[in-house]
Amino acid sequence: MTRLAPAAFFIVTASAVAAEEPRQLDAHEHGVGQLDIAIDGSQIAMELHAPGADIVGFEYAAESAEDRAKVDAAVATLARPLDLFALPAVAGCSVVQASASLESEEAHDDHGHEDHAEHEDDGHEGEEHAAHEDEDHDHADDVAAASHTEFHAEYLLNCADPAQANLITFAYFDAFPNALELEVQVISDQGAAAFEVQRAAPTLDLRDMF
Repeated sequence: MTRLAPAAFFIVTASAVAAEEPRQLDAHEHGVGQLDIAIDGSQIAMELHAPGADIVGFEYAAESAEDRAKVDAAVATLARPLDLFALPAVAGCSVVQASASLESEEAHDDHGHEDHAEHEDDGHEGEEHAAHEDEDHDHADDVAAASHTEFHAEYLLNCADPAQANLITFAYFDAFPNALELEVQVISDQGAAAFEVQRAAPTLDLRDMF
């Protein structure tokens, strides 16, 4: 069977998971992240999305040295998947690829982008221009207020005995105290399934997926 890199793997499997399990993660719910897992032979691919507040305790763009240091530390931690999602040692899993980053999403609005030329022939260019600039500033403030950050990570693991990789212990919750839950979608040769893993019960039994 052809092995796929994480991005290609999830493109291929996303539609199958969606068809099997229509429930979706609420848009950017604090305390709740999403983990997708695809099992393909000896390889296990994972993709994690988590709100910035869950990982570093804030969602605004990091500006201070302290905030940037928190982001850098979080990215480094997220790049070590087996420290966050521990698999049984007997499975013999190792990291083939791992990447983590902080992404920013902004709310966009179509208002506040009128062409200045519309105001040039009415004899009140200065007043209209000033009013327009005020609208632009208000729009910028609105966009900044609506923006938020999300951490994204992708992993590819190779396991010597993948059938033994049937229990995941989520040390993720120990690493990130603000994280309360991960909504997990899994796809394998056995089909697709969805789970909720919570801080209070940080293990996931995947025996039915092998």
